[in-house]
Amino acid sequence: MTEPESDPQTGRPDQPRTVKAQPLLGASEIRRLAEEIGVRPTKTLGQNFVIDGNTIRRIVATAHLGPEETVLEVGPGLGSLTLGLLDAAARVTAVEIDPVLAAKLPHTVAAFRPELAGNLDVVLSDAMRVTELPTRPTALVANLPYNVAVPVVLHLLQHFPSLQHGLVMVQDEVADRLAAGPGSKTYGVPSVKAAWYSQMRKAGVIGMNVFWPAPKISSGLVSFTRHEPPATRASRAEVFAVVDAAFAQRRKTLRAALSGWAGGAAEAERCLLAANVDPGARGEVIDVAAYARIAEAKIPLLA
Repeated sequence: MTEPESDPQTGRPDQPRTVKAQPLLGASEIRRLAEEIGVRPTKTLGQNFVIDGNTIRRIVATAHLGPEETVLEVGPGLGSLTLGLLDAAARVTAVEIDPVLAAKLPHTVAAFRPELAGNLDVVLSDAMRVTELPTRPTALVANLPYNVAVPVVLHLLQHFPSLQHGLVMVQDEVADRLAAGPGSKTYGVPSVKAAWYSQMRKAGVIGMNVFWPAPKISSGLVSFTRHEPPATRASRAEVFAVVDAAFAQRRKTLRAALSGWAGGAAEAERCLLAANVDPGARGEVIDVAAYARIAEAKIPLLA
């Protein structure tokens, strides 16, 4: 297997790495495993299991995983992606909210990858609540439930600074929002908050027929690389409060939208001018660094 040259910014290959072909779970295996434990995918938990091996290989290759890495997987389900991740990385920590699926996963790995069974940790938990893991994951790779994808990504980036990069599969329009830049029609709260932690980019689209059950919309792949947040005296929470206020009334100018946050339109204008931001601009045209400057401009009045 030949490795492509590395991206000078990330140090990882600039093209998807070829993953050694190993048997993966197909539609018949997924349905058989589900039947064994009496599981039917539920809309409440956003369960759509990947049943196509080539899609798994594409996800794992696009994630640019190093053989020494520990991967955090959220919602492993019946283990189709888990097997692919174990083939590519040193260790996988899988966070699963469903106790039946969590109990089954180690047995599935032992059956399909007996030599790698010791490289798996399963954590029975809600990914929105987990703050401690038995490992220090360096990468996040997951097929995330559509209904909680954005808060899960932001929660994990906040609480696990060891996560340096990753690839998540989410609803396609959510992928566009996470990866959007200022001025885009899809730029909004998820875009700005994600940019606090990392650089995100759209890495592809996945069709509907590779899932069981098939969703009604396509999925999108979002790749991210962590970076330092903007240099500011304001805390993450203070910056995010400005972001929330700016987009709560999207059609209004920042001077008007931030008046409640600032304690009045005049004070909002003062903070905006101090941050070198046009008070007549709207929230969708400024980046996360500008939001950090706005939040910082209010700090002296709170001291």
